[in-house]
Amino acid sequence: MASGRSTSSADRRVVVLVVPATPSWAPPGRTPSAWHQALAEDTYELLADLAQVDVAVAVVTAAEAVSSATSAPSTPSGDDASVAAIRELTWPGTPVYAVSGDSPVLQAIELAGPAAAVVAVSHDVPDLPGLLIGKLFRALGSADIAVTPATDGSLAAIGVNLPVAPWVQELAPTFDTTLPELEAAKPRRHAVAVGPGWHRLRSNADLAQLDPGLEGWDATRSLLRRP
Repeated sequence: MASGRSTSSADRRVVVLVVPATPSWAPPGRTPSAWHQALAEDTYELLADLAQVDVAVAVVTAAEAVSSATSAPSTPSGDDASVAAIRELTWPGTPVYAVSGDSPVLQAIELAGPAAAVVAVSHDVPDLPGLLIGKLFRALGSADIAVTPATDGSLAAIGVNLPVAPWVQELAPTFDTTLPELEAAKPRRHAVAVGPGWHRLRSNADLAQLDPGLEGWDATRSLLRRP
């Protein structure tokens, strides 16, 4: 498990895994809930292995954003149940909280606490190289926002400098925000930094982009190997 922790907000860096409460799809023969859990588990594990960052998890629910860093009730219901299910995948001490669907990425970043920069990562990138997260943090030395574009035109990760720039607050980017939308909204040339691209697993066609020779993504790999 990762992470040497910074001593002050001036140099603290945070990575937040953003997980939808409701699964959307699954490969043939797999249940959406099991697939959803496998993707979230693997993406969390790769983030937890990063050095010199703090890791948190935000679960997108229908409720208002509420901090939920303590243990969940023994018999949670509704949105509490979705947060509790994701919490079971994390290491003890990892903050896990709920955010609403109105502006999930910025809410996740806000609830991460005082920091110099925060990178929000979509839950469906179980094989994302940690190096790409590092590139976003480096780019935020001069940019307001830095992103890892996905092959389908969406975003796999969104890094934001703190305090959040007014134009970023107004745009409220999500993982479905496109690069043209960012380019059209930016107030100056270098306000947006674009890192190397990657892929998200959002359809059966995306499975072909997984590299069996790449280490990690064990839960996803195991689920795909089942008959």
